[in-house]
Amino acid sequence: MSKPSTIAIDGPAASGKSTLAIAIAEHLDYLYFDTGVMYRGVTLVALNGGNALPPEERCVAIAQTVRIDVRPPSKDDGRLFDVWINGEDKTLEIRQPEVDANVSIVSAYQEVRTALTKQQRRIALKGDVVMVGRDIGTVVLPEAEIKIYLDASVEERARRRHAECLERGDKVGYEEVLQSMRQRDEIDSTRHIAPLKPAQDAVIMNSDGKTAQEIFAQTKTLLEEKEKLGA
Repeated sequence: MSKPSTIAIDGPAASGKSTLAIAIAEHLDYLYFDTGVMYRGVTLVALNGGNALPPEERCVAIAQTVRIDVRPPSKDDGRLFDVWINGEDKTLEIRQPEVDANVSIVSAYQEVRTALTKQQRRIALKGDVVMVGRDIGTVVLPEAEIKIYLDASVEERARRRHAECLERGDKVGYEEVLQSMRQRDEIDSTRHIAPLKPAQDAVIMNSDGKTAQEIFAQTKTLLEEKEKLGA
């Protein structure tokens, strides 16, 4: 029996995929890699403290030159990891509502995705990794031994994201978060480059009405079955 070396977890925003990926990585002692932080990092730099994105070519230039490092958490403030951008800790800043509202636009730019996908694959192909994002199983790591697509209703996902915003002290209403989530889903699922969709061989799970522990238990069973088959 052997453990799968590469695991891909995809799904829409706030579906619970990051929580699941972290639990799996801890269970297997694998690297947890949330590829979405790279797109968030580029978006944060592009916004430069404002609400309006610069032209596409500027976003591409940033993606090709920015240095983004993901490290173990250094502070006990609820963060799951550190995200350093050009030598500065931007872990909390990349979760701002302005980034939420614009990251799908930036991630739809083909040259941005090309620049960041190369970095993601270089890390993934080392093995013993749990990668989470929106196109891992379809584009970034189609050879992943286990692919999971974790979904949830837009209302449930907006409720989760709204709670996160309030916990951080961001003053934003639920309806605003819900509208932003719907817009992001539309952009992610209809873009021509690497649209959000399950890989053909992905296991599809729905987290509505389920705790993180229940979803992890379901995934753990999947891992055990794959090990028995020698995946």
